[in-house]
Amino acid sequence: MANPRDTAFSVLLKIEQDKAYSNIALDSALRGQGLGGVDSAFATALVYGVLERQITLDEIIRQYSKIPLRKIEIKTKIILRMGLYQLLWMDKVPDSAAVNESVNLAKRKKLHKSAGFINGILRSVTRAEQPYKLPDKADRERYYSVKYSVPKSLVKLWISSYGEENAVKLMESLSGRPNLYARVNTLKTDKASLKAELEAEGVECGDVPMLENALKLSHTGAVEKLSAYKKGLFHVQDISSQLCVDFLSPKPRDVMLDVCSAPGGKSFTAAQYMQNRGKLYACDLYDHKLKLISEGAQRLGITMILTSKRDGAAGLPLPDADRILCDVPCSGLGILSRKPEIRSKEDLLSTDLPELQYKILCRSAEYLVHGGTLVYSTCTLNPAENGDNVKRFLDEHPDFRGMPITLPEGVSRAFDENDYEITLMPHTAGTDGFYIALLARV
Repeated sequence: MANPRDTAFSVLLKIEQDKAYSNIALDSALRGQGLGGVDSAFATALVYGVLERQITLDEIIRQYSKIPLRKIEIKTKIILRMGLYQLLWMDKVPDSAAVNESVNLAKRKKLHKSAGFINGILRSVTRAEQPYKLPDKADRERYYSVKYSVPKSLVKLWISSYGEENAVKLMESLSGRPNLYARVNTLKTDKASLKAELEAEGVECGDVPMLENALKLSHTGAVEKLSAYKKGLFHVQDISSQLCVDFLSPKPRDVMLDVCSAPGGKSFTAAQYMQNRGKLYACDLYDHKLKLISEGAQRLGITMILTSKRDGAAGLPLPDADRILCDVPCSGLGILSRKPEIRSKEDLLSTDLPELQYKILCRSAEYLVHGGTLVYSTCTLNPAENGDNVKRFLDEHPDFRGMPITLPEGVSRAFDENDYEITLMPHTAGTDGFYIALLARV
């Protein structure tokens, strides 16, 4: 029988060494080692917990280790992080088990010389009145970085862009697993029927006041194994992405372009708004991503989507369109809770992305008919990729203007913005961090 700590270790090592995505590496390991039930839940909690708290955990190691962190062998470092996380954040794990199992894990990984080192640090933590100290609050960026396990560069950006109160609430929202939402496939069913079918499979469903055809799901197990999923009665999609399509408001018989479509969720939702009538061109640069879109459309019974291999910034011409969705590649700072493996990186703030995004926006806008609407969106929280790009676009394109967005129930603005844009945040909308701007050609 596989040991859940060994599984968690192998996943964390793969993420560290191979830059693997946490969800893919974890799912593969759980299937490959046959873990289920309590063991699967334990390994999952340990992997995501260590990734979410890595900056804090490394600071604790620094406080107890005479060896500089950079000189500690990576396997030893991972076992220390795992042990510390069990000691300090997993209440149901006895201290003795956290220490002893970490030492045993080191021995199983043939780290015999490190076993004593690991044992010494973990036992020192258990004996300490105060397990670790946070930096002085006078150094605001470092204090928040260690407390919330967020890179200092991101702490600085969020405070300067959104104010300290919003920044703190954003950082607090990054702990724990994010909510799971479904978009009802109105081509095959309605919300009440889907809810009844999911509940019959043991899934808990909650309504989402801000969207008519959305459900909040819990206790799903593996979603792809649900009968309702196999029958194409819904697809998984965060509220932020559903709102993005709702603001664009595609209609039956429209021609629509989704210029950076993969994995296709927004195209699927748009097709449902369009009642599967009209034309929807779903574009992406890679064949395997286009295949995902086609397979998803087939499962959902959508026949109007036409996939197109295309570079959004300089691709082949497209038909003129009534609606354009320009959901550009971004730094992903709004979905750190879904990608905890990138939280400890100091180079999160790319200087190249805003220019690429701007090129995609300008190129896409060429195909919008007069009187048509375009949504520019990202899943990041960085003004350089969001409002700055849209302001520049409007300044340089006098035939476009911003269209006021009507905010639905439960969504409020975290700070002053133009009426044609909204920065969604977990504490003001209950969504991922997301930016949406609504533009029209006049």
